[in-house]
Amino acid sequence: MPTNTLTTETKANGATAATASRMGWLDALRGLAALVVVFEHSLDVLLPEVRRNVSPWFDFGRYGVFLFFLISGYVVPFSLVRRGSVRTFWVGRLFRLYPAWFVSVGLMLALGVTGVSWGLPNGLGDRPWISAVAHLTMLQDLLGVPNVVNVFWTLSYEMVFYLLITAMFIAGVKGASARVSLGFGVAAAMLGVSLPSALLATRWPGATPMVAAAALAAGIAAMVSGRPAVRRAGVAIVAALALTLLVLDSRIGGVESLCIIATMFAGTAVRGIQDGRMPAKPAAAMVALVPVLTLLAGLRPPATWAAHGYSQSLGVDWSIGVAAAWLTFLGGLALRHRRMPRALMWLGLVSYSVYLLHPMIVQMVWRVAGERDAMPLWVRLAWWGVLLATVLVAAGLAHRYVERPAQRLGRRLTRREPRAPEPPAEPPAPLPEPAVP
Repeated sequence: MPTNTLTTETKANGATAATASRMGWLDALRGLAALVVVFEHSLDVLLPEVRRNVSPWFDFGRYGVFLFFLISGYVVPFSLVRRGSVRTFWVGRLFRLYPAWFVSVGLMLALGVTGVSWGLPNGLGDRPWISAVAHLTMLQDLLGVPNVVNVFWTLSYEMVFYLLITAMFIAGVKGASARVSLGFGVAAAMLGVSLPSALLATRWPGATPMVAAAALAAGIAAMVSGRPAVRRAGVAIVAALALTLLVLDSRIGGVESLCIIATMFAGTAVRGIQDGRMPAKPAAAMVALVPVLTLLAGLRPPATWAAHGYSQSLGVDWSIGVAAAWLTFLGGLALRHRRMPRALMWLGLVSYSVYLLHPMIVQMVWRVAGERDAMPLWVRLAWWGVLLATVLVAAGLAHRYVERPAQRLGRRLTRREPRAPEPPAEPPAPLPEPAVP
């Protein structure tokens, strides 16, 4: 993942190096997505009126995370292409994702042990070593292990996407993101309702996380090997693991799992079309079908004959939220040359820490504020302001003292890694930092 290193050097045209080196519209979208996710998770604590009257028609949470997924798809694969090195890419991923992740895990465990939070998820401590191993892979939501922090579930799908694009990169699959996206979209609409949910984790709750962790470690090690045959074996292992977990072991069901991956590859295809890496008209036609198939898949009722399938459709609120995420992303793309609000751009810069830390702050506010039903609306709105301010301060500190030092360390470790990126058909715009919800 490209780092968050920004400078204040002024260019000849008056723009700062920070502005020139990043895509402001993507930062603004990430900031908006982070705000919406915080709002969603504060409703039950402070704004039950919104939950009762609006949430049945609009899923704020899915709106935010699907916007994040689109941005990740738009950015991350081209980070791999630009670096031209699987080893460098994965070192960057590790130093980008895990430091702030460890902080959020430690904070949640501390709040759970002290009784400040709502408590840790049921079943998390039944097999602590297995739960720890599953979380270290970031695939825990696909391995039947409860998330230590509720928002961690999206990281499992980010990890599946990273594995798939790495396998495609090593296998030499180029310009296929539109076809892959359409394939996942068709599978979601036609087969998603019949796919099992948590099938492997239900039958083998202890073995599934350990086997998956071993396969993940072996696959990534093989993919960074210097031997072509070993690299091909790593591609097969990683692709098989990612697709198996996605199809057979998803907690959220096959429909949404496939829609998420389809959406991320659609974001990749949009960037490929924009950079001239693929034929514009056929690729755009395929990408245009993905949100349509996604919305239809979300509204389709479950299959009554699927014994282990997801028991209900995703619903109108889910479909409207996802549609709004697509419209927001395309609107941002259309306005990408406009100046974006600096506050949203800064919020996008720290959005990963906002995403990871806000659930604990919501729970602390719940503990401190007291019974919501006894508070008038203006008091609850004031508490929401306190919540947001605390989240922003915590995220700013985490970004400055955790994320940025870790990213600098990752850059130092990969500084001498040779790069051999494939030249694009047209010079691409400067790459932003990928979104990680």
